[in-house]
Amino acid sequence: MTMARFTPIDMNTWPRREHFHYFAHMAPTGYSLTVEVDVTRLRAALKRRELKFYPAYLWLVTHSLNAQEAFRLAEKEGVLGVYDTLTPLYAVFHRDDKTFSMQWTEFDENFAAFYRGWVRDQERYGENHGFLARRDALPPENAYTVSCMPWVSFRHFAVHSYDSKAYYFPSVEAGRFEEWDGRTILPLSITCHHAATDGWHVKGFLEQLQREADGFEERLTGL
Repeated sequence: MTMARFTPIDMNTWPRREHFHYFAHMAPTGYSLTVEVDVTRLRAALKRRELKFYPAYLWLVTHSLNAQEAFRLAEKEGVLGVYDTLTPLYAVFHRDDKTFSMQWTEFDENFAAFYRGWVRDQERYGENHGFLARRDALPPENAYTVSCMPWVSFRHFAVHSYDSKAYYFPSVEAGRFEEWDGRTILPLSITCHHAATDGWHVKGFLEQLQREADGFEERLTGL
């Protein structure tokens, strides 16, 4: 696995330094937002190729988060900085005992390469039980949490538990598809640390996510 590059932030010149200090130390604050994403064209494109939705969802969310430095903010050995990319740490459900295990697949900007990596990881580790599906390694330091609750369609979903830890990555959760007037809608929740991001960053993420979902057909080359 390729090691993610970590670049320290110059706190003397960082425009967000005061906002970060306030929301990280003076008034630690997180927030969540739930929206509906139109995945009609995305699902149709995947069905034409007989491809699974979950890895496409993981790729789209990770790709759209990676587009903004704010979502890649982290603290490493007491130093604040940004990773050059995020790795999706996602849940795999076990139908036999109704538990789940956390798994990760190294992100690749080429969707076909990521999809093949996801399939390979499921073949190797997908049936392993326990909190971590892999028993030979720990999640990489640039891993963020992204998952899906396919049994429930929700209007709001929130997770806030920083436990006094310096954790600034977002977490993303999707729900069950809904059919509205011939369109397929995916409820999507994103939970962020206010020290790292504001509403402007979330707006950019959601706009890119919808744009990429609508034009996903062009990402399927090689599959």
